[in-house]
Amino acid sequence: MVSSLKRTLPNRGTGNLPVLERAPMFQHGQVARATAGIRALVVSFAAVLSAFAQTPAPAPDLAKNPASVPAKLDPALPTIFIAGDSTAARGRGAVQQGWGVPFADYFDLTKVNVANRARGGRSSRTFVSEGLWDQLLVDLKPGDVVLIQFGHNDGGAINDMSRARGSLPGLGEESQEIDNQMTKKHEVVHTFGWYLRKMIADVKAKGASPIVLSLTLRNIWRDGKIERGSGRYGLWSFDIAKAAKIPFIDLTNTMADPFDAMGEEKVKAIYQQDHTHFNAIGADLHAAMVVAGLKGLRPSPVTKFLSAKGEGVPAERFAWLRLGWPAKPALPSVWLVGDSTVRQGRGDGADGGQWGWGEYLGTHLDLDKINVVNRAVGGTGVRSFRDTGYWDFITAHLKPGDVVLIQFGHNDNGPRAPLKGIGEETQEREDEKTKEKSTMHTWGWYLRRYIAEARAKGATPIVCSLIPRNMWRDGKIGRTSGSHADWARDVAKAEGVGFIDLHERIASRYDELGQEKVNPLFADGRVHTSAAGAQLNAAVVAEGLKTLPQNPLAGYIKDKP
Repeated sequence: MVSSLKRTLPNRGTGNLPVLERAPMFQHGQVARATAGIRALVVSFAAVLSAFAQTPAPAPDLAKNPASVPAKLDPALPTIFIAGDSTAARGRGAVQQGWGVPFADYFDLTKVNVANRARGGRSSRTFVSEGLWDQLLVDLKPGDVVLIQFGHNDGGAINDMSRARGSLPGLGEESQEIDNQMTKKHEVVHTFGWYLRKMIADVKAKGASPIVLSLTLRNIWRDGKIERGSGRYGLWSFDIAKAAKIPFIDLTNTMADPFDAMGEEKVKAIYQQDHTHFNAIGADLHAAMVVAGLKGLRPSPVTKFLSAKGEGVPAERFAWLRLGWPAKPALPSVWLVGDSTVRQGRGDGADGGQWGWGEYLGTHLDLDKINVVNRAVGGTGVRSFRDTGYWDFITAHLKPGDVVLIQFGHNDNGPRAPLKGIGEETQEREDEKTKEKSTMHTWGWYLRRYIAEARAKGATPIVCSLIPRNMWRDGKIGRTSGSHADWARDVAKAEGVGFIDLHERIASRYDELGQEKVNPLFADGRVHTSAAGAQLNAAVVAEGLKTLPQNPLAGYIKDKP
């Protein structure tokens, strides 16, 4: 088994660490390099076996069995707690192991405690109802971090004689009273969202930091791709973290990309027991990705506590942004590409109540038929969005039938901006910091690349001109001329793609409202909209879509939001 796995994961790259094969879909850009680095985090199978040979027996699986005694914590040190199920808890050893066990190897335990309180068989509900959560809270103190990951067991029966561990589906406040057949106690069962919100609130009340994780992967494949999440629990976890304005680590999708690259047969070797529980190598793969996500947060809560092994993990550069993904991968998706006027910060209004219109476009579409994936990133322009690697993720996941809405212009000025216009002119420029030289193209040239690459994936690109700023002249919103709004229109016309003139459409709405009513629509007074302003702009986008001669979203737009 050892030699077989080593052949599956050939030694390349750093030292003697086995490296997963590079995915064919990532062949360019910085995302490719970062992803390849993450794949180099697998420890040798022999080292894992040695580590587990000295560990205590696995945690019990059922409530009637006694819980293992938690390891003693150094009260002088901060603690990273793990609250979860068997995919994080101590397992049977090399054949089946939770990621929370090798996770401790990534930290200097003279600087931080790592307390894995995950327990097999638990759901968000039973982790609370059995008192496991209260036990964790007893040891929790200000400055600690709690990693919260549930969902694999929340879809079970709400009331039966074997486990009775299911939570109500969704994020609402619904509840159901039961006489629990297993515990013989009266119980009020809540939704999955209720339990996670309780955990988050409890952690905050203790002065500690909650971080929500999406699910680990199950070894279930369809059409050559691994399943990305069990049910909707990953999406609900994302929504809960976003609403609470706390960090979220997308473990599901960041692990799925390299697993897709490995292929079904190679991944099967990691899941020796069943489709849910991985072996020691799979545990370390997931643990390394959790560490990568933690290192990628801004600020990162772990950088001061890492071991040499942890230092060697490349940070997941996009983790801090809490970017979304298609909620239902089988459905077509609308991908939003742009700057902070489409999605500001982490998309939760935490930056002074600033919101982008992309956060509200979904209210105008039937989300039972189509996904809205807002991958816009503040501070980017038509060139930098590509160079930073954000576009690579989208092209890797685009499929026929998808739609890409593209809006740039606000950040495309200054010495690092593309050349003006839409022609084929080029200029050699030297980076001020790295001194590396590169060829700069026109603004329109970069926009044409988005269009061509979206079409190559069978997707439909739609160009939007940039939204106007809150700048008035003679009682009207100022319009730009001979700049990005016009260039967007000219490129769209030349390429024969749909065009929504947001610049003029929104400016006209502002003119009708007048400056006094428009001012509250901007959270920063000039560029970034408030929630009300973002909602207005999203409505204008939906109206613009309806007027397109060939509207690829005609069957998905609601009559009323």
